[in-house]
Amino acid sequence: MAVEWREFAEAMAQLARNLLAQESLQGTLDEIAASAVRLVEGCDAAGILAIRKGRAVTLASCGELVEASDRLQGELAEGPCFDLARRANGADGERVYRIADLTEPQPTWPRFASAARDLGVGSMTGVLLYTHDEDFGALNLYSHRPGAFGKDIETAGWLLASHAAVALADARTIDQLEDAMKTRHAIGEAMGILMERHKLSEDDAFNVLRRISQHHNVKLRDVAQRVRDDRGDTRGDRGDR
Repeated sequence: MAVEWREFAEAMAQLARNLLAQESLQGTLDEIAASAVRLVEGCDAAGILAIRKGRAVTLASCGELVEASDRLQGELAEGPCFDLARRANGADGERVYRIADLTEPQPTWPRFASAARDLGVGSMTGVLLYTHDEDFGALNLYSHRPGAFGKDIETAGWLLASHAAVALADARTIDQLEDAMKTRHAIGEAMGILMERHKLSEDDAFNVLRRISQHHNVKLRDVAQRVRDDRGDTRGDRGDR
């Protein structure tokens, strides 16, 4: 066990270095989710969920289960993250949850548990990242296998969650995070259009967008949106050639 934990500590140190190398909050959160899958034994998917006034927002995901589970909790207003936030604000201040076996009946979240089983979730564990008024966030780990997360996994979850909590401390609101994700998506789509249209590499496509942004003093997101808006006309032009 000592050897395993030493290896885990070394992996966490490498994660800290990787996080320092990230250039954006989104990159940091994505790296944390991916690291949970990579470092925690039995973890098949991981994500960071924020809920604002009952509305679920997936801030980062690694694995297909994540967004579907987050969407379920938001639609049902029921699930471990909701309950975790309530308990954290209560007298006991509990900040960790663990569902050992989702194949067994779950009287606390009957609708969520039933739908989660249909998604192929066997067990879950999570750590609360923050609470503020009606906003809260959590790092959630998923396994297809029941009983995948033992008590010792909580330490790994805490270490990963601490990185996420620090990263999120600089973000004022969930709206800012959503806006950042939309910007990233718009830029990625615009890069894909340029790569297809002009046979550019990913780096070259991004550099084209950045040069236009700097030259015209226009936000990168606005440049990306213009590329996306012009796509239909460009496709028509190519078809006529």
